[in-house]
Amino acid sequence: MRVWQILRWASTVLATVGVIAALISTLNWRGGGEGFPKLDAGDRVLVGRGKVVYASHCAACHGANLEGQPDWRNRRPNGRLPAPPHDASGHTWHHPDQILFAITKDGLVPGVTVPAGYESDMPAFKASLSDADIAAVLAYIKSTWPAELRAAQQEATTEYRNR
Repeated sequence: MRVWQILRWASTVLATVGVIAALISTLNWRGGGEGFPKLDAGDRVLVGRGKVVYASHCAACHGANLEGQPDWRNRRPNGRLPAPPHDASGHTWHHPDQILFAITKDGLVPGVTVPAGYESDMPAFKASLSDADIAAVLAYIKSTWPAELRAAQQEATTEYRNR
C-alpha cells in the first residue's frame, strides 16, 4: 500500500468515527441518556461549583438571588421579555433538564426550545462554559427549589427522556 492510500484510508476512518461519535452523543443528549450530564441538586460539590459559575455568568441578568429582572412577564418596547427568575417564583422548574441544558448551552432557539419567531436576549454559553459548568449551574438552580418543585421537574425530565 502506498503512503497516500494509507493516509486516505486513515482520514476516511477518522471522519467516519467522528460522525458516529457525534451521532451517538446527540442521541444520548436528546434522550437524556448515558451521555447527558447529570444535573444533581443533591451533589454539594456540583452545587457549590454551580453557585460560583452562576454568580459570574448568570446573575447579571437573572439576579444574584435567582429573582430575575423586574417585570419579567411583560415585554419590553423591543418586544423581548426580561430575564425570568430561576427561583420558585419563575417557570424554570417546568422544563426538563434536557431543555434547560439546551437553552443554556445554545441560547433560546426559535422552533427548537421556544416557538418560531421568538426573540430573546439569552445568549448561548457553549463558547464560554463547558458542559460540566452548565450542569453545575443548573444543579445549583435546582437546589434552591422546594422539594415539591424539584419532584415535579424531575417528573418532566423523566417523561421527556422516555418519549
